Amino acid sequence: MAEDLHLIRNIGIMAHIDAGKTTTTERILYYTGKNYKIGEVDEGTATMDWMAQEQERGITITSAATTVMWKHQSDDYKINIIDTPGHVDFTVEVERSLRILDGAVAIFCAVGGVEAQSETVWRQANKYNVARICYVNKMDRSGANFYAVVDQIREKLKAKPLPLQLPIGVEDSFIGVVDLLEMKAYQWDEDDQGATYSEIEIPEDMADDVQVYRTQLLETIAELDERLMEKYFEDPDSITYEEMVSVIRKATLERKIEPVLCGSSFKNKGVQRLLDAIVMYLPSPADMPAITGVNPKTEKEETRTAEATAPFAALAFKIATDPFVGKLTFIKVYSGELKSGETVYNVNTGKRERVSKILQMHSNKQQPLESVTAGNIVALVGMKEIHTGDSLTDDKHPIVLENITFPEPVIQIAIEPKTKDDEEKMMQALAKLSEEDPTFIVSENEESGQILISGMGELHLDILLDRLKREFNVDCNHGKPRVAYKEALSTSFRHHATYKRQNGGKGSFAVMDFELQPLPYSAKGLEFKSEVKGGAIPKEYLAGAEKGFKMAMMNGKYGFPVEAMSVTVLDGETHPADSDAMAFEICAKIGFRDALQQMDTVILEPIMKVEITTPDEYIGNVTGDLNRRRSVLEQIDAKVGFQVITAQVPLAEMFGYVTTLRSISQGRATFSMEFLKYAEVPPEVKDYIMNVGRFIL
Repeated sequence: MAEDLHLIRNIGIMAHIDAGKTTTTERILYYTGKNYKIGEVDEGTATMDWMAQEQERGITITSAATTVMWKHQSDDYKINIIDTPGHVDFTVEVERSLRILDGAVAIFCAVGGVEAQSETVWRQANKYNVARICYVNKMDRSGANFYAVVDQIREKLKAKPLPLQLPIGVEDSFIGVVDLLEMKAYQWDEDDQGATYSEIEIPEDMADDVQVYRTQLLETIAELDERLMEKYFEDPDSITYEEMVSVIRKATLERKIEPVLCGSSFKNKGVQRLLDAIVMYLPSPADMPAITGVNPKTEKEETRTAEATAPFAALAFKIATDPFVGKLTFIKVYSGELKSGETVYNVNTGKRERVSKILQMHSNKQQPLESVTAGNIVALVGMKEIHTGDSLTDDKHPIVLENITFPEPVIQIAIEPKTKDDEEKMMQALAKLSEEDPTFIVSENEESGQILISGMGELHLDILLDRLKREFNVDCNHGKPRVAYKEALSTSFRHHATYKRQNGGKGSFAVMDFELQPLPYSAKGLEFKSEVKGGAIPKEYLAGAEKGFKMAMMNGKYGFPVEAMSVTVLDGETHPADSDAMAFEICAKIGFRDALQQMDTVILEPIMKVEITTPDEYIGNVTGDLNRRRSVLEQIDAKVGFQVITAQVPLAEMFGYVTTLRSISQGRATFSMEFLKYAEVPPEVKDYIMNVGRFIL
């Protein structure tokens, strides 16, 4: 019997760091019967934070997948959950998860509201058109304000939040919620860890607020449905519960609204109602449009529907290394069926590989499956040559699905093994880690011969170095973190390049006239054009030249990569015997290098968006320190008892900031930051980088 797609939910839990993602997920595991006891982040016992580094630091580093069952009304729903990190250094985990998820729960702290990483993950969800519901967590915390958070969701995220619940009480007196659809109040039983809750009378002092928000709810529903608009004008109370649920679900799927609920996961209040909302309002695979891709044989667009009988198509969204089974390939199956032991075709590599096992994951634990059908998320064992973003299909129906885009690394360090014997082992370990994490880049400095590792932040690289030591038994020396600078052309420049080599026998000959032109700082890659007339340079030789320019861009005038530029080949010469694609590739490399020495380039540095939360009394200390860091203050939001500062600060000025901030605020201020853009460095900074800052160890 085929699996009912309408009873499947593929969801992610996303939020700013410390908003309560993992705590909420742990309660979901408990109330669905997946776990027999509640794991706690602070105690290092959270099921979904299984890595040693996660348990020690109390943060989520890698996205963990699990599957739970939840009974709603008379149906049993299967919910595939991915718990994502909140720290900006691990935003890659959020990016690739949202690429394959159908829906998401956005969690907000009732005190902090919409914070920096909240905005980032919201934009990522917008990018992939992911339907979502909002959950205002930590209603028990001092300073909790449900209504202020709803306003922030509307104003900061440009969203359309629709409260379906109101909190009963706040801070220590928070006991439950009022359901605005049912017009009923619920209180959770603290004696059994919130496993049961009971209906109570709506508190009298809430009657006015409940009526106001109930009216707003009915008005919104009426605006979303013409038939209900008529009922609303005749008698608002004639709109039934079932009609409201139906309209809210449809509007959520169409991204017209975001339902808002509230609770306190740590105090075991509100999670069951959140589970109900997940199955009621978030999409099933059957609700999703057919996936679109390109047939590599015909180069035409094709679609795949979420049906078990359709041709098999899946996307590999994550690679992980398991100590027992080896490489795990996490996939989302968009169409068809895959059985254990079958062969799949990797469209990106053009290779066929046998799937030895199909596993349903529960954090780092596994359950073997005989097969998997459309709409599900599983892990495969047996895939050797595969990368994040590869499309897997059957042999006869290849299709390339949209790949996953990842942010660029902004920080790097040089590393070397402590012993010569560990050099090969270190490189193998680095290869495995970079295979898992597309934002972790391994390269070699051509000038110094140093091995450089690049990542999203200090914490990111710190974790990876720790993994090198623990998982791969490789101890490394490493330098201080260094900013991942880039170079960009500042002007156009025409150059004549010649490459001649004769050592007896066949020689090498290539001559090119080309023009280099700058591109916007936000651009990426090489824009290659040819204006060669009369076949002066054959197309296959031009392909070699394009390859040469691409390789040459890895090292600019000052040793940093040139991220983007335009090259137009204007003219050239060939030799009937000595010219080939390789000669023009070398000519392009030499020509580009020589051209750079005659022109100037600008150095670009990463600019971070920094958000600092500080008590009122330290605002002067914090802003004064920011001014010394070449910052641009964007805004200061005054809250009750504290202020939130948003600023743009060069990454180079933020090393060690956590210690400084702790010192100037007596440990009471906190901050978060995320990559914003690349910008040209000031002249004095450029001089320093050229003279001092190029060397790492």
